[in-house]
Amino acid sequence: MKISNETKIGALTAITITVLILGYSFLKGNDVFSGSNKFYAVYRSVDGLSVSKPVLVNGFQIGNVSKMKLLSNGHTIVEFKVNKQYNVPSNTLAKLVSTDLLGGKAIVFEYGNSNTYADDNDTLRADIQGSLAESLQPIQTKAENLITKLDSSLAAINKILNPNFQKNVDRSFTSIANSLQTLEGTTKKIDALVGGQSAHINGIMENAETVSSNLKNSTANLTGITTNFQKVSNDTSQGSLGLLLHDDKMYNNLKDASANLNSLFIDLKAHPKRYVSFSVFGGKKD
Repeated sequence: MKISNETKIGALTAITITVLILGYSFLKGNDVFSGSNKFYAVYRSVDGLSVSKPVLVNGFQIGNVSKMKLLSNGHTIVEFKVNKQYNVPSNTLAKLVSTDLLGGKAIVFEYGNSNTYADDNDTLRADIQGSLAESLQPIQTKAENLITKLDSSLAAINKILNPNFQKNVDRSFTSIANSLQTLEGTTKKIDALVGGQSAHINGIMENAETVSSNLKNSTANLTGITTNFQKVSNDTSQGSLGLLLHDDKMYNNLKDASANLNSLFIDLKAHPKRYVSFSVFGGKKD
């Protein structure tokens, strides 16, 4: 039996359409070759997630995102289709995670420790992991700060390498070198002066030491003389006082001499011409 070309074309077209449908269904997350269980999770944000994104367990794909529907409260309910051969614990966490720096997302099942398994059409716990960009934000901030400091350092280095600045630095070092050279010359002159006068200085020091020694001896002698003088004075004072206290004759003589002297002063005052006589014109005495 001969098959017409039209029949062949029609059959090929049907096969092509079937393959396209199956491929499209597979890309949407529908398992067209084996049975699957459906699970759901509700997220407040599904930025970067789309239908056909993989469902992973420790990096291994066990299913796909099959549907997404926006709820009235702004949250999104996501449907997963997971191959029936994989048992999912009832307390499994369906985490929305970032897969790359471009914002791609996937669903990662973090199995719980429950001994019971989730049934078909069960809703799992949901969680959202921060994007890689958010995780790298602190590092980005530090990098920006480092770049700013590096830019400031480069600007400072560029300023230091400025020709005018280099000339000023060279001039400053030259001035410092000249000052040190002058100081060195002055120090040498002082050393030479002190060296030339060393003998004279030694003589002055020896003379000063001799004078100090003589002064010390003279001080000791003066101290002895003063002590002796004080002793003699004390002895003399005590002797005269003793004589006055114990010798009646000496006391009476001093008393009489004092009385006579007093009478003489009285008579001199009353009759001064008896004792002193003079004439202004050279006349005779009375």
